[in-house]
Amino acid sequence: MRVTLDSIRAAAARIEGRIIRTPLLMSKTLSDITGAEVWVKFENFQFTAAFKERGALNKLLLLTEAERRNGVIAMSAGNHAQGVAYHAARLGIPATIVMPLGTPFTKVEHTRKHGARVVLHGENLSEATTFAYQLKDREGLTFVHPYDDADVISGQGTIGIEMLEEAPQLETLIVPIGGGGLISGIAVAARAMKNDIEVVGVQTRMFPSMHAELAGKEPGPLCGGQTIAEGIAVKQAGRLGFEIVKELVRDVVLVDEDDLEQAITLFCNVEKTVAEGAGAAGLAALLAHPQRFSGKKVGIVLCGGNIDSRLLASVLTRALVREKRIVSLRIIGDDRPGLLAVVSKVIGDLGGNILEVAHNRLALDVPAKGAEFDILMETRDSRHTQEIIDALVAAGYPPRTI
Repeated sequence: MRVTLDSIRAAAARIEGRIIRTPLLMSKTLSDITGAEVWVKFENFQFTAAFKERGALNKLLLLTEAERRNGVIAMSAGNHAQGVAYHAARLGIPATIVMPLGTPFTKVEHTRKHGARVVLHGENLSEATTFAYQLKDREGLTFVHPYDDADVISGQGTIGIEMLEEAPQLETLIVPIGGGGLISGIAVAARAMKNDIEVVGVQTRMFPSMHAELAGKEPGPLCGGQTIAEGIAVKQAGRLGFEIVKELVRDVVLVDEDDLEQAITLFCNVEKTVAEGAGAAGLAALLAHPQRFSGKKVGIVLCGGNIDSRLLASVLTRALVREKRIVSLRIIGDDRPGLLAVVSKVIGDLGGNILEVAHNRLALDVPAKGAEFDILMETRDSRHTQEIIDALVAAGYPPRTI
């Protein structure tokens, strides 16, 4: 089966009322920051907080009665697992999800709570996939692929229809690429509805699989590393998706980890919504390549919001450090009573908030009669930080930022 606008429209009719038609909203603040007119498709509003429900549900609804009775199997360590498990349970279809051994406990538990049988196997996704196919053959199950399946791609393509129905003036769509199912479905729908629209993919620089393959390079050796966008950390895109992207997608841009962190932070602080690393990739592309999209009406897909709370906290705190709203200063002075009180008073009088103090008398680069203080403080912004540093210099305690 080929993916066509008709197959995507059929998928849209099939899943209507069973998934959320998520909002597409123009963000004035993000537009001001990036220089483009930015429209955000909030797929993190789905019940499982990711777009994967669309393709999974479309595939499940197309199963024969015999296939439904026998059950389905999928391999996933994240959003696809939850999408399949959730909708299979709603349809009364037994579901088995194979996950690598190192899958975070919370993802395993969320998948189980949706009613799926979870099988932990393999050190990585490749080993888990191999085992899933073996289990499929052994138990007579139907495999629901996360991206290399025409029915799944057609389901994901419903996002493209919704975006252009609500904002037909859009000139560019920026879509994250992992396996390629999302962008290929959106590209088929969007280009069929508006031929002159450009569809641009985005990948993390650590996993530039589609970007490399389109350039005629072997993707595998170029992929690797601990990216925050694990949802699109795929070493090779699906074959069906690759052929569609090659024909319909204008180009694929790369983003760095800093861009992804900044995008997650902006979604949280500006739009008051949670994005996982992969979900923030479209906004990251706007931040990383402002000249490429300046002045254009751009639609981005916030494709998922499943980020570990500790990781989100770390990203937001690191943003404060980048903005110099949290800064660590090192001060070397005489080891005498009251020194810390004097320094604290300078900081406090200017409205700085001291978070931590470390006092070190034994560092060999400090005089024997001296003392070293590391002070972690919170300020309003970088200008406020500089005011405090200047005041410490004037008081005779010049700090060094560490």
